[in-house]
Amino acid sequence: PILASAHESSCIRLWSIQGNLMKELLPFSEHPSGPLTALCTDIFTKILLAGSKKGYIIRWNMASFLEDPQNKKNEIKEELCRRAHATEVVELFIEEEKNVVVTASIDGSVRLWHAMTGYYFGYFGQARKFELTDTSRLILPSDVSDIPAIIKEESKHMEKKVKYPLILDRDK
Repeated sequence: PILASAHESSCIRLWSIQGNLMKELLPFSEHPSGPLTALCTDIFTKILLAGSKKGYIIRWNMASFLEDPQNKKNEIKEELCRRAHATEVVELFIEEEKNVVVTASIDGSVRLWHAMTGYYFGYFGQARKFELTDTSRLILPSDVSDIPAIIKEESKHMEKKVKYPLILDRDK
């Protein structure tokens, strides 16, 4: 068993049951997620989801790391980052049987998403029925315009690039 803690710095720390720090995770998508406000996993603890104060949901795959945490090659991979709400996410959970994620925000909305692709199904209280089988056409909530960022396995952490370095270049 492991423990996970979410922090205002957007960092997630994974701890052994003895209290030893095992791993620190930082989201590396192009949108800053802000302080983390909610965490959940699937029942097998292979997927870790985090919600943020800015309304983002980030998904990590922890399966290979948990098989052998001592092996440095077994990384935790960030797979998806999406804006789920315009305001702070206060709760989220994975419904395994239907493969959906349910999110709730301080704006009072509760929304449904496909667990693996981040596809938006709708919100509780809408007039139409949830269509959980069709994920072919991208729809977004009315208050969110950012499409999900799917992180490829070969992606590396983004480095900040300095546009105007403080070096004298006589040719320019």
